[in-house]
Amino acid sequence: MNIKLYSYWRSSASYRVRIALNLKQLEYEYVPVHLVNSGGEQKGDAYKGLNPSMLVPTFVDENEDVILNQSLAIIEYLDEKYPSESPFLPQHSLDRARIRMIAQDVCCDIQPVSNLRVLNKLKSEFNANGDAVTKWSHDVIHAGFEAIESRLGTRAGKYAYGYDVTLADICIVPQVYNALRFEVDMSKFPTIHKVYNNCQKLPAFIDAAPQNQLDAP
Repeated sequence: MNIKLYSYWRSSASYRVRIALNLKQLEYEYVPVHLVNSGGEQKGDAYKGLNPSMLVPTFVDENEDVILNQSLAIIEYLDEKYPSESPFLPQHSLDRARIRMIAQDVCCDIQPVSNLRVLNKLKSEFNANGDAVTKWSHDVIHAGFEAIESRLGTRAGKYAYGYDVTLADICIVPQVYNALRFEVDMSKFPTIHKVYNNCQKLPAFIDAAPQNQLDAP
């Protein structure tokens, strides 16, 4: 199989790319990279050669000699490389910008400051206990979701931006998974939760879910 995805089952960035690959109906080899075992397999020399930032995911297409990191870059590459009747980004430039805005609410403002690397830093260098780390995650998610909930108020239909799955949904669903894992009260974000529940009925999202990955415990 020429396409490989180096992934960790609970990584929300990897989760996004798994959804995108499934929506494009692309077969790929799942290569687990455990972010905790042995101090983190992503820190090994072999993986660092694929991804200098030592994060997941990494997308590899051996036939095309392509190696890509960063979930948004990978997803937009897939959308352009494998065009379909339901693109992740629509044709109208303003709609594309608005969808990217929602995606970046997640990928720039929420996930990077509440991921495993940051939470471990809070514990190891700032002596944060479990309750403090949970509060940090709650505060970050709440702030981001308040913005997204407001944005969706005038744009959401069945999904985040109307009635077609877009990049916005691909980014929102993994972040809601994280929110539920940290027991965030989603009743405060009814539109986001509705979008999440609707996406969870689609095979592409079901198959990409963390608990359905081969490295899930």
